[in-house]
Amino acid sequence: MTEAPESSSPPGEKKWYVVRVQSGREEQVAAALKRRVQSAGLQEQITEVVVPMEKVTEIRSQRKIVRDKKLYPGYLMIEMAQTKDAWFLVRETPGIGDFLGLKEPIPMAEHEVNKMKAAQAPEEGDKPKIKIDFQKGDAVRIKEGAFENFDGLVEEINNQKGIVSVTITIFGRPTRVDLEYWQVEKI
Repeated sequence: MTEAPESSSPPGEKKWYVVRVQSGREEQVAAALKRRVQSAGLQEQITEVVVPMEKVTEIRSQRKIVRDKKLYPGYLMIEMAQTKDAWFLVRETPGIGDFLGLKEPIPMAEHEVNKMKAAQAPEEGDKPKIKIDFQKGDAVRIKEGAFENFDGLVEEINNQKGIVSVTITIFGRPTRVDLEYWQVEKI
């Protein structure tokens, strides 16, 4: 068992730390850690446990689905004061590996914390990101619209607008067509 690290920050000062966890069980491990913090009465030392997520739009079975996608699979972000009690409580929680850092946990930089919080709390009017499963040069088939059942190559992808530019052959000539991302599928 490893010893609790000597913290270089003043006692009681809270910082954000990254912890490795079992991949695919991030939410369960976060809930277990929150329960352990409550039962140990360490709410003052460990204030937040976050599984960073973002909203993504996908097309499945001809339907548009908005789902949460983990930004960093296999990791939790924890805001805590680096005390021995808090450190041992986190380390001894089932499913938690270790803190990021070689010999002692390294706190997250302020800009990383701000980026994570911005992704966690989307503002009003923000649209979910669009998940486009193909890249430039992929062979695709148009599955809806005026050019249905035509095959072509992806030339350009505009993620913000969800537009895919595809080159198809019409009457022996290559023609570039702009389509919605859901109108094409990989071959």
